[in-house]
Amino acid sequence: MKKLLSIVFVFVAYFSFAQNDTLFTKANTAYNNAKYQDAINDYLQINKNGVESAELYFNLGNAYYKINKIAPSIYYYQKALKLDPGNQDIKNNLAFANNMTIDAIDANPDSGLSASANKLIGTFTYNTWGIIAIVFIFGFIALFLLYYFTGHHTKKRIFFATGIIALLLCIISVCFGFHEKSEVKSNRQAIIFQKEVAVKAEPNNHSSEAFTLHEGTKVKITSSLNNWRQIELADGKTGWLTQSTIKEF
Repeated sequence: MKKLLSIVFVFVAYFSFAQNDTLFTKANTAYNNAKYQDAINDYLQINKNGVESAELYFNLGNAYYKINKIAPSIYYYQKALKLDPGNQDIKNNLAFANNMTIDAIDANPDSGLSASANKLIGTFTYNTWGIIAIVFIFGFIALFLLYYFTGHHTKKRIFFATGIIALLLCIISVCFGFHEKSEVKSNRQAIIFQKEVAVKAEPNNHSSEAFTLHEGTKVKITSSLNNWRQIELADGKTGWLTQSTIKEF
């Protein structure tokens, strides 16, 4: 019975993969034929089937951009960049989409050292940093074995020194990975999905208006209260929006 269940599971998984692969090809064909809404529908169906990838989100961002829907375009570019932070094509297309937004927000500058460190750590996802750490630890083990079994004194010193470097790089990679994972979990971000929305000073409809935002603007979510979300802009301004006006990525 267990064997039968395993066979059924493998068959279902294979069928699902084949179905998504067919849909992806169909969506790409629709996109290349300028049938952007058809492509979007197929890409969204693939996503609904449980597939997440930088390529899928990138294609969705491109398709939405082609029909001038800036908010979902930026939203999916951001999701793609989250999965593949070093991808220059995603960054370039996101920059084009951001140029079409109305709100011009000047970010508060980070200190030089902080900005450089964050840029370096953000080059890879925390999963990639984990893989890098594993590579270095295997390198350390290999170098330790070479150090232990070699009889040549000069080679022993070289293997020992490079082994220590590999171990240090492994530790650094692990630290970077944990830092990046912590940033991802604590740094909740969202995109404005309404043409224009009034940001409130307090979490209620009778509160005064703090400022106005427009579709496509990226905000950071700092707090939640029922269906209200406290947001912060890159320039430090804060306010409250209803959950329905934004989409978190």
